[in-house]
Amino acid sequence: MDFDLTDLRLFDEVVRAGSITGGAEAAHLSLAAASTRLRDLEIRLGVTLLQRHRRGIRVTAAGMDLHQHALRMLAEARALQVAMRDHSSILRGDLRLVVNTAALHHGLPELLAGYLRGHPGVDLAITELPSGKAAEAVSAARAELGIVADHADLAGLVSRFWRKDRLVVVLPVGDPLAQGGSLRLADIVRHPVIGLGRMSALQRHIDERAAAHGLGPLHLRASLADVGMVLRMVAAGAGLAILPEAVVATHSAELVAVPLDEVWAARSLHLIWRDDGAGPSVRKLIEHIAGGS
Repeated sequence: MDFDLTDLRLFDEVVRAGSITGGAEAAHLSLAAASTRLRDLEIRLGVTLLQRHRRGIRVTAAGMDLHQHALRMLAEARALQVAMRDHSSILRGDLRLVVNTAALHHGLPELLAGYLRGHPGVDLAITELPSGKAAEAVSAARAELGIVADHADLAGLVSRFWRKDRLVVVLPVGDPLAQGGSLRLADIVRHPVIGLGRMSALQRHIDERAAAHGLGPLHLRASLADVGMVLRMVAAGAGLAILPEAVVATHSAELVAVPLDEVWAARSLHLIWRDDGAGPSVRKLIEHIAGGS
């Protein structure tokens, strides 16, 4: 029986998302197209792969078996694509990057733009994820390259130091909290926070650390998708923010960056990849990003 890689990718995304809607979105398919593909796949196989419920899906035993085989087939397909690139003098193909929030504010967009200008045959898909999730994605061959903080589990991956990163508490000039030399998370947990939203990689990381300290989630007073807007609201006195120090550099006249005195706030950012997934395009991208440090 022949298997369509698009069907296998869709099935993988549905299993990961726990719903056909979420899987269709991740696979860049309409809900109707995704549902049709899944029904056709079940008919061809003669088994039920998913049990549909109001709140999502449950993967059957047959579905779990298919998922394990699908992961191996998708990884083999990616490996074949990489191997064929080795025989071409022109770099072509799609590369998937998974990066944490801090990486996006250390000049990464400009570095990636330079890479794209130099390699017109390569397309990039960049996804922002918490460091742990990004490392998992690279390990599972769902991405070719990642940039993560050093607290992530890098077992089985190749890593290369990229940059130092520190989280700071951002306050408006004159705020009483800015009088000390540093702040602990416990000092600010009850203060209003302006953030990037609960689903942003950085906010999820901060909430996880707060929970680990028994402090619970921070009081997220406002959520914005743009860091510049976050800083403007902080400068206007709406609350404080916890952001990478590099983000605040261009707003020093309006804001104060106070060191966050937590072990996990001082981090190193690392490039990570699988040794068996580093084809010419990936190696060139690694060298390009590392050379811009």
